[in-house]
Amino acid sequence: MVEWCLPQDIDLEGVEFKSMASGSHKIQSDFIYFRKGLCFGLACFANMPVESELERGARMKSVGILSPSYTLLYRYMHFLENQVRHQLEMPGHYSHLEAFYDDKKGVLPDSKGTPGSQQPVHWLPSIHRYMYPEMKFIKFFGEQILVLWKFALLRKRILIFSPPPVGVVCYRVYCCCCLANVSLPGLGGTVPESKPFFYVNVADIEMLETEVSYVACTTEKIFEQKRDLYDVYVDNQNVKTHHEHLQPLLKINNADKEKYRRLNDQRQMLMYSQEVGEDCSSCEEDLFILFFMEQNNRIFQTLMEVSASQDKTLTADHARGMGLDPQGDRSFLMDLLEVYGIDVMLVIDNPCCT
Repeated sequence: MVEWCLPQDIDLEGVEFKSMASGSHKIQSDFIYFRKGLCFGLACFANMPVESELERGARMKSVGILSPSYTLLYRYMHFLENQVRHQLEMPGHYSHLEAFYDDKKGVLPDSKGTPGSQQPVHWLPSIHRYMYPEMKFIKFFGEQILVLWKFALLRKRILIFSPPPVGVVCYRVYCCCCLANVSLPGLGGTVPESKPFFYVNVADIEMLETEVSYVACTTEKIFEQKRDLYDVYVDNQNVKTHHEHLQPLLKINNADKEKYRRLNDQRQMLMYSQEVGEDCSSCEEDLFILFFMEQNNRIFQTLMEVSASQDKTLTADHARGMGLDPQGDRSFLMDLLEVYGIDVMLVIDNPCCT
């Protein structure tokens, strides 16, 4: 139940299920990003044992905030962590939360407004650098990061399953969206919106049924059976799709292996420079976001140049120049041209079978 909120007249239907992930009773603390209407939320959860039959031996609470944009929510995580601990130890004392609201309050967009997700995806400068060292996206997914990259760039519906804690999984949602960043001028109008939904549960099924593109995470295994809700299902490091035409994208090709080798080399260099104290400002997050943005820019720059040329012909040399495998990435390229509405003719033949 929602025991307290400001302002009091805001519609918070279902927010109690978003701010406390299913299965959270098994863990001591967590944080969770979620989406509520046109707003984004961040909540911190904590679980404290108590000697009370009424509370069945445990007191569990979440303290959260809503904002039109998710990019700055991480700044208040420390405050929320302190406040949820305060609420567990001294229930019903809301003066710190009232003061916080009076200091930070703003006007939330109405239902006709533009959701904050339509802003460019920016990275969260310190969400894991100081607090969550286990959030190593590249190391966790390994070469599978290239599979996720292709699905993200094609704006597929990506659902990530994991048992609690869910905070680190919300971070993976954010990272998946970052894989599809493009900074080329003039491309914006043709790019479908990348939507981070963060944590979702069964109460969100109706909403997800209407979405054509999103990245989200859940702790509820039942979602795996609801195949009409997603294109790509990620269970730990296992990335899978039930769509036959997307199956070729699950295979790691030589160009993928080369990209991963370069990415890993850059990561090792960064780790070394941090160890010897030369570079304390950069983090792995900045590194992979820039790596994929440059990769994406190179692809779209080439595609736009070819589409503006007289014969509009995309060759195997073009594919190699974009860092793609002419054969292994053929179906990916064809899907990319369709999704982004780019008018070029692909003249990369399928390999002959004898």
